[in-house]
Amino acid sequence: MPRFLITVKRMKADNGIRIEPGMSAEVVTQSMSNPLLSNGGQPVADAFMRIYGIDLRRAGALNNNYLNVERIG
Repeated sequence: MPRFLITVKRMKADNGIRIEPGMSAEVVTQSMSNPLLSNGGQPVADAFMRIYGIDLRRAGALNNNYLNVERIG
């Protein structure tokens, strides 16, 4: 199963949620495709909710403008 490291690129504060550059989460998926594009980015949203308690979807940051995706395994 491929592993991806998702890292915040830019600061954003919206809807009472603040993300900072350098915040990161590791996501393991069943598919080889970008986890932001598969399943509506749900694995990434779940990982950030589990680690930081923030909802990237509500913040409007669940996209490539704010997140860098790197395959690590």
